[in-house]
Amino acid sequence: MLCAREQSAAILRTMQVWLNGRFIHRDAALVSIFDAGFQHGVGLFETMLARNGVVFRAASHMNRLADSAKTLLLSDRLRLDPLIEALELTLKQNDLQHARVRLTITGGDLNLLQSQGKGPVDPTISIVAQPPTVYPEAFFEKGVLAVIADGRDNPFSPMAGHKTLNYWPRISGLQVAAAKRAGEALWFTVSNHLAGGCVSNVFLVKDGSLLTPIARGEEQPGAIPSCVLPGITRGAILDLAETMDLTVEKRMLDINELLQADEVFLTNSSWGVLPVTGVELEQIGNGEPGEITRQLRQGWLDLVEEETLAEMDR
Repeated sequence: MLCAREQSAAILRTMQVWLNGRFIHRDAALVSIFDAGFQHGVGLFETMLARNGVVFRAASHMNRLADSAKTLLLSDRLRLDPLIEALELTLKQNDLQHARVRLTITGGDLNLLQSQGKGPVDPTISIVAQPPTVYPEAFFEKGVLAVIADGRDNPFSPMAGHKTLNYWPRISGLQVAAAKRAGEALWFTVSNHLAGGCVSNVFLVKDGSLLTPIARGEEQPGAIPSCVLPGITRGAILDLAETMDLTVEKRMLDINELLQADEVFLTNSSWGVLPVTGVELEQIGNGEPGEITRQLRQGWLDLVEEETLAEMDR
């Protein structure tokens, strides 16, 4: 019987990638050197969680993708239902029940635009499904440390709050965090307000209330735009908080509120809810994952199972 690592290796060897409407073996899934994603980093992506052969909240992911593509003038022709169907087919093609799924869309082959003398060209779209990332249980039982990123997010950047291919600053931040034995780096804005992690949204718990930075699309009229990505897992946690009768505040948060929080946790589609027990050299709360964090993590696990099973049965 194959161990988990051998099973993952076997899946990767036979992986079929969905590329521009057809399945291709991973080794033959090639994109033109003239593609706008390669040439200029023009593109967007969505990283999703699949359970029970179903992508969790696929429609929310695709709606966010389409909104960003239209807002950033990448494409206004995305058809969401066929994309959701392509996600499901990619899971089936690779015989995966539980997976990490990534959809990437770029500006397409710029050489075609130049040679044909007309536009727009069709975007390049790829979908890759592979075994999910496995995190040590200690991350969730004991929490992780976070550091403060050196860079600052600019809320006035038109790319802020969108999941673009320009992830170099985030990857660099993660490398710095890893060198300090931390699990994530937290970003602040140019006005020194908390934004989120390199690959995550952030929540604080204070006196039983849940606090989180305002995300793109949640701003009050006339307010400074937000550079915070409206995370899909973040949205699921806000839904859970409502069912738990937790008071939720979406507002600008500073470093003092972060360090003085009773609990801190991070959310994304890969790890769900990840407790943070220290920031730089400062301990958060009592240095252990808090009760509300634990409840929300279990609630998220249950919600993923419930929604994907319900979707599978349709």
